[in-house]
Amino acid sequence: MPVQGLEQPDGTAPQDQIVGESSNSEAEYQHALEVVFDGEDLHRRKSSLIPSEATNLVEKKAKRRSKTACFVHSLLENDRRRQGSISSNDLNDIVEDKKGDKVTTDDHEAATHSRLLTKGQLSDMALGVRELSKKLGSVRLKLKVKTVFLLTKAHDENLIWYTRGVAEWLLSKERETSYVVYVENTLLDNHKFNAKGLLAQDPSYERRLKYWNNELCAKHPHTFDFVVTLGGDGTVLYASWLFQKVVPPVLSFALGSLGFLTKFDFEEYQKILSTAFQDGVTISLRLRFEATVMRTQFNGEGRQPELVEELVGEECDNNYTHKPAGTYEVLNDIVVDRGPNPTMSAIEIFGDDEHFTTVQADGVCVATPTGSTAYNLAAGGSLCHPENPVILLTAICAHTLSFRPIILPDTIVLRLGVPYEARTSSWASFDGRERVELCRGDYVTISASRYPFANVMPRGRRSEDWVNSISRTLQWNSRQRQKAFVEWEKEQKP
Repeated sequence: MPVQGLEQPDGTAPQDQIVGESSNSEAEYQHALEVVFDGEDLHRRKSSLIPSEATNLVEKKAKRRSKTACFVHSLLENDRRRQGSISSNDLNDIVEDKKGDKVTTDDHEAATHSRLLTKGQLSDMALGVRELSKKLGSVRLKLKVKTVFLLTKAHDENLIWYTRGVAEWLLSKERETSYVVYVENTLLDNHKFNAKGLLAQDPSYERRLKYWNNELCAKHPHTFDFVVTLGGDGTVLYASWLFQKVVPPVLSFALGSLGFLTKFDFEEYQKILSTAFQDGVTISLRLRFEATVMRTQFNGEGRQPELVEELVGEECDNNYTHKPAGTYEVLNDIVVDRGPNPTMSAIEIFGDDEHFTTVQADGVCVATPTGSTAYNLAAGGSLCHPENPVILLTAICAHTLSFRPIILPDTIVLRLGVPYEARTSSWASFDGRERVELCRGDYVTISASRYPFANVMPRGRRSEDWVNSISRTLQWNSRQRQKAFVEWEKEQKP
C-alpha cells in the first residue's frame, strides 16, 4: 500500500520524513515481509534452530529486496536506512547450533517466523516497532487510499444495511477519488445488501465494487489500502484473523457491545472517512503474537521421552523431536485448556531456555496487552495499557493457592506443552477461533509477531482514551463518592 508521508498534527511536515512504497511484484512480496537485523548477538535460543542453508537464503532475499508490501515494515526499513543503523542483513557470522530446538523447518518458515530469531534479533525487532509506534502516535500518516476493504457481521441485517450505505457513499461520483470497494462475497446475493440495485445506479460501479474471500485476504493482503470495520471488538479481531501477515490500517466504527477497539461513531462516518483520506490518520501499532503448534515426532517406540529434557536438555545432533503444524497471528490471546476433558490439564511452561513451572489447572491464558481486558481479565489477570510491550501469563482456575498472574517482556519466547505422562490431552485456541488439540508431547510456541496490528485512533491523548474506555465499559473503580466530614461548630460564649 502506498504511503504518501507523515505530517505533524499542525499540518507541517517533519524534518525526517518516513516514506514507503508497496511492491507490485507478487514474487517479491512473498519473500520481503521481514525486518532487517544486525548479526551482533550470537546467542541463539534452543527454540530457534534454523538449518545452516537457511541463513544464506535470508541474505539472498534481503539483497534483492528494496521494497516491502507492508507499510509498517516499509517505514521501519526506511527509517533505519536513513539513520544508518543497519547496512545489511548479514547473518553469516552466526554459528548455527544443530542442538537447538530439534525442529524441522522449511526455507520460507526460516525466513519469516519470529520464533526462529535470536534473542538479540527479537529484541531489535520489538524495539524497532516500539520506536515506530511512538513516532506514529504523534504524527498524521497520509495514505494514498484507492482500495477500501469493508468488513461487517454478514449475519446482522442492520449492519449489512449500514455496509451498503458506506459502499454506496464510497462509490459515489461525488468522491474526488474513484475508490474500489471490496465487500464480503456472501453479500453478492444478499437481498438486504442488494448488489444489483447498487450497480443499477451507475454502470461504473460494476468495475469498482468487488468481493473478497478468506483466500484473497491471506494470499494477497497488499490488494487493500485501508480497512473499515462495522461492528464491535469481535469484528476487529476477525480483521486481524483474516490478515495473518500484512495488516492494512484498520478504522473501526462502534456498532457492537463494548468497544475497546472501536473508537469512531458511525453516525459521523462520512466526515470521519473524508478526514482520514484527505488529512491523514493517527496509527497505533498493537502488539500481536505469533503462535506455532509443534507436534511431537515420538511414535511410541523406545523409551518415553521427557518434554523438559527435549526442550531444555542436551540431545544428539540432527535429532528433530518436533515439527510445526500451523502458525497463527493473534491479537487478543492464546488459551491452552482442558477442552472437553473432565479432568484438569497438566501444562509445562517454558521461557527461552528455562523451564518455568508445571501448572495443574483448567488452562493457561497468554494475552497481549490488547487482550488484557478479555479472557485474561475474567481469569484474574491484570489490566494492561495496549502500548506496554509485555506478555501476560494467567492460569485459569489453578489448583493451588500460590499461582499468581505474571507479566513478562515481549522478548521472551514462551512454550506451553503437554507432558508425555499427562492424563489427558489439552486444547489450544487462538483469539477464540481456531481450536487445535494438543496431544501428549505437543506444545505451542508464543512470541512477539513481526506483524503488528495497525489500528487507526482518534486524535488526542491515547492514554486518556484507554482509561475512559475501561471506565465506560467495565465501570473500572466505579463507586459512590465518599462524603466529607461535617465539622461541629463551636458554641460561642456569651
